[in-house]
Amino acid sequence: MKNSKGSFYKRFVKRPLDFALSLVVIIVLSPVFLVVAILVRVKLGSPVLFKQKRPGLDEKIFTMYKFRTMTDERDGNGELLPDSVRLTKFGRFLRSTSLDELPELFNILKGDMSLVGPRPLATIYLPFYNEKEKLRHTVRPGLTGLAQINGRNTVNWEQRFNFDIEYVKNISIMLDLLIILKTVSKVFKREGVVVRGTTEVVSFHIYRQAQIDKNKETLNK
Repeated sequence: MKNSKGSFYKRFVKRPLDFALSLVVIIVLSPVFLVVAILVRVKLGSPVLFKQKRPGLDEKIFTMYKFRTMTDERDGNGELLPDSVRLTKFGRFLRSTSLDELPELFNILKGDMSLVGPRPLATIYLPFYNEKEKLRHTVRPGLTGLAQINGRNTVNWEQRFNFDIEYVKNISIMLDLLIILKTVSKVFKREGVVVRGTTEVVSFHIYRQAQIDKNKETLNK
């Protein structure tokens, strides 16, 4: 049986609420945006914003915005140095405090994203999702989500996707409010944070391909 209240919220309330709240937060935090933008420009250079293509609702590709966290340092051949080298102390601070994700509020304002939903992942992952995992793209991706308040980047891929699917199946205003409140708490406490470039995190497409190869080897034995 469908959750009629959750369905009404998802269809008629969630998007207008996202628009209103993101607009208010952008206005309230405009001084923070300005300070961070200036610091990024001074410490890391230009451009201030990092842009990357991500899949959104129904796998429609959009451009996601973040504050830049790495330099453009290159080796003698003109190749970019490893993330661990280009990620400065200031960049780590931006990531650990989630300040780098503030520009995503403009994605929410535009309708590319929602305040709460499964996090938008890399487009290279798209061919590797199974049918169940694809359900995460039946809603707008979020600035935060159920997976983020249950371990954030410290949980494995199966656990993360299970949280995503659980959210998709149980969307409600109370669940969204709970996730937002817990996210604020975790950001201030800096809990469950794995800063890319400082810790080895296996990308999903590599992780899933390893599973596929292992299953093939098992079948061929």
